[in-house]
Amino acid sequence: MTLDDDIDNLTRIPLFAIFETGALRNLAFASETGLLRAGDILFRRGEESDGGYILTMGSVALTTHDDGRPANHVLRPWALIGEMALVAPSLRPVTALALEPTTVLKINRTIFHQILEQHPATAARARDFFRQRLVDFARHAAAGLAPGE
Repeated sequence: MTLDDDIDNLTRIPLFAIFETGALRNLAFASETGLLRAGDILFRRGEESDGGYILTMGSVALTTHDDGRPANHVLRPWALIGEMALVAPSLRPVTALALEPTTVLKINRTIFHQILEQHPATAARARDFFRQRLVDFARHAAAGLAPGE
């Protein structure tokens, strides 16, 4: 895959769809590729976050429990895992498990912040994106709905 293909694929993810091309290029260059086998844990619930992951190939199960129950969600490419972890430190709310051979791109929070500093228009769009996420979350919480309902 070429860099242009990577950039096109990144724009499938709502947060990155608002990024300037230069910011996407920096993101593609700065991300670290991770390879997982079926059954490998990407991260565990309760671990401190240091960034997010873009699922580029394979599938990842997200679960809030470790007792053998089915996963809460199964993600497929091109999904962003740990969106809020790009912005601020937090504890992982779920365990992420590769269901098959899987490839992810890791985006370190520090790198993400550097990209935003280098691209003020992208930073402004990202601020508005996260502000809207917070407003939507607050509305759903006030209405007693789960996100996405």
